[in-house]
Amino acid sequence: MSAPRILATGRCLPKRVVTNEELSRRVDTSDEWVFSRTGIHQRHFCTEETGLDLAAAAARQAMERAGVKAADIGVCLTATFTPDHASPSTACLLQRELGLEEDTVCFDLNAACAGFLYGLKTAHALLADSPRPCALVVGAEVISRVMDHDDRSTCVLFGDGAGAAVVRRDESRSWHTVFGSRGDPDSIRVQGPGRVPSAIQMDGKAVFRFAVEVVEKSIRQLVAAEGLSSVNDLDLVVCHQANARIIDFVAKRLKAREGLFFKNMDRCGNTSAASIPIALDELAESGALKPGMRVLMVGFGGGLTWAGALLEW
Repeated sequence: MSAPRILATGRCLPKRVVTNEELSRRVDTSDEWVFSRTGIHQRHFCTEETGLDLAAAAARQAMERAGVKAADIGVCLTATFTPDHASPSTACLLQRELGLEEDTVCFDLNAACAGFLYGLKTAHALLADSPRPCALVVGAEVISRVMDHDDRSTCVLFGDGAGAAVVRRDESRSWHTVFGSRGDPDSIRVQGPGRVPSAIQMDGKAVFRFAVEVVEKSIRQLVAAEGLSSVNDLDLVVCHQANARIIDFVAKRLKAREGLFFKNMDRCGNTSAASIPIALDELAESGALKPGMRVLMVGFGGGLTWAGALLEW
């Protein structure tokens, strides 16, 4: 049995920072109202940047930190539901941008906010038959492009950004994963090109119930699979950064110790498929992630989809 070893991470956020106070000048809201319900103070929106710009910057940073060259990459996957183009994929454009070999497996995948973990699982499987040792897994979103900026219920939640990881198969390690889907066209929806309305539509209460259900269930399944007695036997839990109340609710139900669940949505908002790799990169850069740590990651989002992974850092 093998597991993915994350060699290094990278991230890129757009230059423009949008605070709750700025949003309050357009919709009926305030910093206190947004933060008390979501844990978010600010997010980043693209102005001149494209999704490819964000993805390429995050990928380059991860590759440089890993000491990996383009010739070492055999798989390049981008998790996104907001690509710059329906076709060509962001992953294919990354192949050109990064100078990857032409026989590199490149494609985008859409599992919404669970996308990075879907990408990690897929890349790990594809590396078994790759002529080169490493994979590049990127989560990249420009959600500001598909938002109704006059809808208070959604415009305060989301931000743009990209996170990337360079991954290698490690035959000396094992890992545990859980994946699931529940076809639901109503809880979270973004219409396809040419459809009206095209902006994000979301039933916030339904999404909250779904999220706390599947996050708690996924964590319990992974903890049991690892043979641990409690979530507190883990070193770190990194959830999709959708809403602080979701994470706090789950942590309370699991009787988790203070600080076990990482949160950075106060600075980034909900960046969908980019949120977990951005969080991992912040942790790695700060020195909070150390070799040998047991790290559990959980993503959940539109589809409905969810995914969890427990691995050794």
